[in-house]
Amino acid sequence: MRPISRRAFLAAAAAPLAAGPARAIPPLERVNPRITGLGLTAYSLKPHMKWWQGKETAGKLTVPDFLDYCAKLGLEAAELTSYFFEAPVKREQLAEIKRRAHLLGLHVSGGAMANNFTHPPGSDEAKRQLEYCRTWVDHFAEIGAAVVRVFAGNPAKGVAVDDAVKNVLANLGEALPYAEKRGVMLGMENHDLVKNIDLLEKIVKAVDSRWFGVIWDSANLAPTPDPYADLARIAPYALVAQAKVMTRVNGKDVPADFGKLVKILRDAKFAGPLVFEYEEKEDPFDAIPRYVKQLREALRT
Repeated sequence: MRPISRRAFLAAAAAPLAAGPARAIPPLERVNPRITGLGLTAYSLKPHMKWWQGKETAGKLTVPDFLDYCAKLGLEAAELTSYFFEAPVKREQLAEIKRRAHLLGLHVSGGAMANNFTHPPGSDEAKRQLEYCRTWVDHFAEIGAAVVRVFAGNPAKGVAVDDAVKNVLANLGEALPYAEKRGVMLGMENHDLVKNIDLLEKIVKAVDSRWFGVIWDSANLAPTPDPYADLARIAPYALVAQAKVMTRVNGKDVPADFGKLVKILRDAKFAGPLVFEYEEKEDPFDAIPRYVKQLREALRT
């Protein structure tokens, strides 16, 4: 596949969304497809984390503490989230996290940040979002994460969906070349605007870069009678796979079928850990070990 071209991105952003793109990222190639174990997102322990978006909280856990917890659970991977880093972020802090993860035998399956790419390209807010993105690409590259999650975001009131998608494409066209230079892939999660899988597929099919893919989240879906069918559509492009306790059927939460989620990933020839993200009301320290056990059982079938 040819290297990413900013001109190609801007052309795709300007083209009518109904028109099929000349090129798109293909399903990801996997030499040895397999689910390599289980991971956990730092977001799962949100109530207990010491930092939240640069401000100290009543929580006690730091990012290194989170890594220790993952290791004690016997997990193979950990996903880190920008919200929980001590502020200001220092290079020695990142180096210590990288060292600790390695010594604990944990693969850093990815990093996550909360950007919004729906702003018009070149606007002050779009520039701010791109700078934020570059900052966290730098931080996660220092840790050794190969994938960083990005959001499409939600558009401002009055912005048409088609215009928002074009803005997302244009801003990705700015973000991806920088991520490539840092050796980091950007994965767009089915979240916010692109809970609608039709819109996420349009973005995927308009991007021509080996450094782009999907963060596959089992619960973030627009109302649909068959969430598993929607998840199967984007699984071939998954850089990271996240499983949650619940999924959504016709807009309502229902317990997720872990067996079906695992089958979808295997059918799509996914390679990497299955990362658990816990967001329910029960205290995560009580609930997470129980769900980790259930996910282990699903992986054994």
